[in-house]
Amino acid sequence: MRQTIDGAALRRMIISAAASVENHKQAINELNVFPVPDGDTGTNMSMTIGAAVQDLRRLDSPSLTLAADEAASSMLRGARGNSGVILSLLFRGFAKSLKGRDEAGGADFAAALQSGVDAAYKAVMKPAEGTILTVSRVCAKAAAEEAAENNEIEHVIEFAAQAAKAALDETVHQNPVLEKAGVVDAGGMGFLVILNGMLSSLRGEDVVAAEPSAATKEQASFSSFATEDIKYAYCTEFIVSRENDKKPEKLRSFLNDQGDSLVLVDDDEIIKVHVHTNNPGKVLQEALSYGSLVTVKVENMRLQHTEKVLSEKDRVPKPVPAEKKFGSVAVCAGDGIAAAFRDLGVDQIVQGGQTMNPSTEDILTAVNRTPAETVFVLPNNKNIIMAAQQAVPMTEKRIVVIPSKTIPQGITAMLSFSADGSEENNTAMMTEALAAVETMQITYAARNSDYDGREIREGDYLALLGSSLFGTDRDLDALLMGLADHVHDEGKEFVTIFYGCDIKEKQARKAAEIFSARCPGTEVNLLDGGQPVYYYLISAE
Repeated sequence: MRQTIDGAALRRMIISAAASVENHKQAINELNVFPVPDGDTGTNMSMTIGAAVQDLRRLDSPSLTLAADEAASSMLRGARGNSGVILSLLFRGFAKSLKGRDEAGGADFAAALQSGVDAAYKAVMKPAEGTILTVSRVCAKAAAEEAAENNEIEHVIEFAAQAAKAALDETVHQNPVLEKAGVVDAGGMGFLVILNGMLSSLRGEDVVAAEPSAATKEQASFSSFATEDIKYAYCTEFIVSRENDKKPEKLRSFLNDQGDSLVLVDDDEIIKVHVHTNNPGKVLQEALSYGSLVTVKVENMRLQHTEKVLSEKDRVPKPVPAEKKFGSVAVCAGDGIAAAFRDLGVDQIVQGGQTMNPSTEDILTAVNRTPAETVFVLPNNKNIIMAAQQAVPMTEKRIVVIPSKTIPQGITAMLSFSADGSEENNTAMMTEALAAVETMQITYAARNSDYDGREIREGDYLALLGSSLFGTDRDLDALLMGLADHVHDEGKEFVTIFYGCDIKEKQARKAAEIFSARCPGTEVNLLDGGQPVYYYLISAE
């Protein structure tokens, strides 16, 4: 049985653990009991620990300290979602405990686990029982007690995994939501999978991630392609209204001669087009012969490629010089919502949100690209706040995280921002503004479930009021009517409706009419948010 580990062994153990999480990520995702489609714990944990794999593979014979530090640093930059941030904190404390050591025995490993647990608990404001924190805490304590009897590291990790499994089984009884659903905690399951992956490596049975193809890579190397090899420079997307009898097939034939990567979809009201071309002006001119342009987006792919190559050389850009006192970064998904934030003065947009949590590195990159001394960051999702906070000590710029949990909260916070104010006043005003807006969201149930005593069926529309379930229905309009009645009862004066990418404008106008009819005297604004996941994001003030 293995007595101790060195840096090379720890490197293999972490790579094996990452592969194990990758192989089990969907099973971990499926443990998410809340029916809103945010089952991404496994994905977030996989991407977080996976961020360390590429850096670790570059190390041939690392010391124990170097392997632990490299893994912790990579995970911190790549941390996604609360589960990913907590995992990165566990490894951060783990690395701190092993600093300066050439090898580690069972007691050293147990002490490193405890150091990680301490770091994670210190960072979480309100630790809840029945989570990854519980499982890791119980595991570390059991490992320390066992190491006092048998210091062989393989034995201690095996015992720690057994203790983690027992603690995980108990989570179903420690959290009311888990107990009602009859499942264990997803983050705790991910932690157990990591321990088992490490143990397998120690036994000479390194876990290998399932690959779709042996020829594929985790990430393309853009520098291996020449910019001049891009035949058609402009990615051109647009929607044109159908205002005459011209056939879309004629437009398809025309576009075929103008480029490649053509996708054309039409219905009775619009034609939507994606095409790569060297003549976007000619393409758009032809489109105008079919009707008015509704949306247009043209991007220079040669410039994008050059930026990709440069970013590969420096993954996180150095902070740009400050040109102003304050700047801001907002996390959101949907072109319309991004445009709304930009109209309010936001400097950088980080693509992400529900089911698409950006990493700490993504947020740090946006902060460093903001030409300001102090950068306000709006996460706009409760599962992104911790990732944003982890970026604070990683740049010379001053970062202030405003804990916005929804898009409407983020927009209201920006409305409260004053370029002439002080950092303290802006922080206070923007934070206070979060409570002034009520957020309503309509999405769908990803699976059958039971929540707050309500039976929810897969495919139901779900209306959320704040963080609570407002109602479910198979009729979208019925939920809109219920939310509108709530707005009227609360006496709200302003309502803004962002409709998502799966909602047509005609449907959205009907939603606005429902609110206008049921809330007389309330100003109702309708905007094309273009967001995924949520059919409607609605703010009321």
